[in-house]
Amino acid sequence: MAGISFTLFKGETLGIVGESGCGKSTTLRLIAGLEQPDSGTIKIGGADVTGLTPAEREACRARITGLRSEGIFTPPSLEGTIVFPGFAGGVNWGGVAHDPARGLVIVPTNRLPFVVRLIPRERFRAERAAGAGRGEFAAQTGTPYGMYREPLLSPQGAPCNPPPWGALAAVDLDTGDIRWEVPLGVSPEVAALVAGHSWGSINLGGALVTAGGLVFVAAARDPTLRAFDVDTGKVLWSAALPAGAQATPMTYRAASGKQLVVIAAGGHSALRTTMGDYVVAFSVP
Repeated sequence: MAGISFTLFKGETLGIVGESGCGKSTTLRLIAGLEQPDSGTIKIGGADVTGLTPAEREACRARITGLRSEGIFTPPSLEGTIVFPGFAGGVNWGGVAHDPARGLVIVPTNRLPFVVRLIPRERFRAERAAGAGRGEFAAQTGTPYGMYREPLLSPQGAPCNPPPWGALAAVDLDTGDIRWEVPLGVSPEVAALVAGHSWGSINLGGALVTAGGLVFVAAARDPTLRAFDVDTGKVLWSAALPAGAQATPMTYRAASGKQLVVIAAGGHSALRTTMGDYVVAFSVP
């Protein structure tokens, strides 16, 4: 498959038509990040989203080749099945923040494929004891199989799919339209790259929206609390935290009359963020 070039603008729908085997499914897998191109680029919003280095792409391609992926409802399998959206969302336990005055919900989201693999009952105990990988086992008692699942990552720990890997969006409750969407956080594996700061991060935690039009959220793998403009999604302020803040901030007015924003920064072992035992408060001007 070669020589494919097309542009799809926001709000448009594109149909890909052709004979069986012409590359329709492969094209969609490339766009979704389930496969990587040998050459050329995939751009979203003008940004190259092919993301990983050639060596990282090759390692991801080799891993993906042996896995099942036949659409969103592909069942778990003995060889391993790609699940996308993955078990971390879309939206995770952080949920949404509601701005009733503007009719918006503010939503942190993830884009991270997972691999789920069935393990025959007679092998399950030994494989769980060996504990290889970055995932988790489930016994699925009463069935012929146990289960293992893990995120689909490159050798350096970056997601195998193209970025953005984490985002913050404002959704209009009247129309269901996305008012704005911006990358959320920075992944440590690509923090040294200028482009990596626009690729977002896997995140676990919620957002807080204030009556004054600010959205406070941490959640991402870099230990940072950020304030966004609720109308535009622009980052207005940020502050470094002493540990990962996989949490939802809260706000209250102190006896002095000052409004405070407080967040727990304890880290998250599965996300490999900085661990700690902190509660950090900031004053809102």
